[in-house]
Amino acid sequence: MSLKSEAVPELVPPAPEAPPAGPKRWEWQDSAIMGGFLLFTILLYNGLWFDLKRGYLWNGASDQSQWEWYSTVVAKSVLHFQNPFTTDLQNYPYGVNMAANAAMFGLNIPLAPITLTFGATLTWAIVLTAGLAGTAIGWYWVFSRHLVPNRTAAAIGAAFCGFAPPMISHGNAHPNFVVLFVLPFIALKVIQIAHGERPVRNGVVLGLLVAWQILLGEEPLAIFGLTFLVFVVAYLVPHRAEIRGMLAPLARGVGVGAVVALLIAGFPLYWQFFGPQSFHSLLHGPAGNDTAAFTRFATQSIAGWPESAADVSMNRTEENAFFGWPLIVLMVVLTIWLWRDITARAFAITMYLMAFLSLGVEITVAHQDTGVPGLWKWLGQLPLLDSLLESRLAMGCIPVVGGLLAIATHRVWTAAAEQSLATEEKQRVPLRLVWVGAVVAVLLPIAPTELVTHERPLSPPFFADGIWRQYIAPGGSLVPVPLPSTGEAEPLHWQVDAGLGYPMPEGYFVGPTSADDRRGRYGAVPLPTSDLFAEVERTGQTADVTESDRTQALADLRKWNADVLVVGPRQNQEALKSTVELLLRKPAEFVGGVWIWDVRALTP
Repeated sequence: MSLKSEAVPELVPPAPEAPPAGPKRWEWQDSAIMGGFLLFTILLYNGLWFDLKRGYLWNGASDQSQWEWYSTVVAKSVLHFQNPFTTDLQNYPYGVNMAANAAMFGLNIPLAPITLTFGATLTWAIVLTAGLAGTAIGWYWVFSRHLVPNRTAAAIGAAFCGFAPPMISHGNAHPNFVVLFVLPFIALKVIQIAHGERPVRNGVVLGLLVAWQILLGEEPLAIFGLTFLVFVVAYLVPHRAEIRGMLAPLARGVGVGAVVALLIAGFPLYWQFFGPQSFHSLLHGPAGNDTAAFTRFATQSIAGWPESAADVSMNRTEENAFFGWPLIVLMVVLTIWLWRDITARAFAITMYLMAFLSLGVEITVAHQDTGVPGLWKWLGQLPLLDSLLESRLAMGCIPVVGGLLAIATHRVWTAAAEQSLATEEKQRVPLRLVWVGAVVAVLLPIAPTELVTHERPLSPPFFADGIWRQYIAPGGSLVPVPLPSTGEAEPLHWQVDAGLGYPMPEGYFVGPTSADDRRGRYGAVPLPTSDLFAEVERTGQTADVTESDRTQALADLRKWNADVLVVGPRQNQEALKSTVELLLRKPAEFVGGVWIWDVRALTP
């Protein structure tokens, strides 16, 4: 099994046990292409890079605050030699299982010195930039060394892998779906092992790569693993005779890799599934792609139209299938043209199957439920897969589309070279120019635009200047009003600016529904007083407080071990302040830019 396109005679392997290789020597073109990927990514995030104190990726909603909180908590754990896989800084006093959340230990641990010295926003910018650029660079390396010898072809395919619309969509908020540079090398090592190429050594490297990816993001690994499995089956069907010879090296190499991966990632996995506040599945409900999504342009594409994108997506960070109709047409053409090329055919089959899987449990066409079941209706019931957001399976199309673009470009370059030898200059059709024009026409509408960055408000002095220390005793907590949740993450930013010096109840994380119900959910199950505050925030109306509400509030404050309640600068601040005053029969104090209620006497 070789990645090389088999329709080009000079790429046929000289012997089954020696998979062919592309250019090995580093050339200036490699530096230019990889540097171009990095520069382009910095331009996409320039609003963040030029304002590392207050820059905030607007389309990511609450997620930047959440991820910066993860990064800071992990860094603090490293500094104090504490267990980074658990914390009680959110969901106090029960805590959060960090191993079951997107804490990205694989980067947040090594980047801890940067986080501690310069702040989590710099770490956020580094991770996102390294993610997009590194993913493009990783696929360029694999494509240029193991798929096509043409650097231009490899660069076109790799650019799509790094900057496809779903990548940019997740680039607003989900670093774990942006940092995908390990995946191409996982696939490469498996292929090299299958060819019998140093199975033990490559198995060790494979184990290291898999362990690292587990510590970066398990869901992208699962989606890529499923994609790669489909590709392998599609590729090996015409090569059935070769399978027997691959079994022994695969058993050795993958076995060694599994041992290495478990030695490194075994304890984090154990903590994730069996540690405190663990859960066994995260059920999202039906979340498949509408077929119309594949033909639309993403919000942050050049041809993007936000209203059209919002019509068939969950939100701006989950535009997982927005490849645009020109690319869909091109992929159909390439499928027909390259069908006799075994590698290209396997890519095409994988692309269509992953797209179909992403439609979910029931096919929806332009908002119309067809009643036709999708394949995910059965696959989505398997352990671990039941926690995947099925619309994200469309991201499995990205590397195979990149591979098809690379093969097609190399085919055109080869045909143009042959034409130049056989045809006089004046009669020659400029094949390369025609192809580049077609690729530009198809890819330019889905090319990314700069990610939207707004200025985040500064934390009030109550948090930033440490005034909070006067109001929180050991074992007590600070209760923001309303409490932190999936849509209310600003208190996490305040807590980070306060040096993580106090815990908060509830929060924005993933945890179990209850002690008896181990199904996962986003955030804690809110207590009645939390629901009351959330309703006031939503409506802007002061609550009609009853004696029952007051009794419930005191009970909830005791469960939270509350020392102080805080209403910060925000929308509907006055209604929230009035509601708390009615609940506690106590006027607020204005301290350090926030309204506070010292409740230590009420929660002995």
